[in-house]
Amino acid sequence: MKVFFIVLLFLSSIFAEDFITKMEYAKMLYANPRGIGCNKCHGDTGKGSLIARYKVKGKKIDLRAPAINDMKKEDFFNALSKTHKVMPTYFLTGREIDILYFFVTSEVGKK
Repeated sequence: MKVFFIVLLFLSSIFAEDFITKMEYAKMLYANPRGIGCNKCHGDTGKGSLIARYKVKGKKIDLRAPAINDMKKEDFFNALSKTHKVMPTYFLTGREIDILYFFVTSEVGKK
């Protein structure tokens, strides 16, 4: 009986390449890469959104997150690899940045 379960465990690990799909992983990473999710500022599809509206010396100022779903891949990688004034630094791996780019440029990001 133990041999049967060991063989079953071995076979299931061979046929189960991924626990979740690439799109599921990408969506989870977009929603929470390392703390604050990309979706909080860039919206659910990466089209950008208004983060804050405030006044400085009587002048109204809108702080907006840019659209990221139509960026070139190189620009996307560079943006996530440097420090910004407003955007947090996430310390993402190259694979994670690639997965995020896949998500925002997929059909989800084009809606």
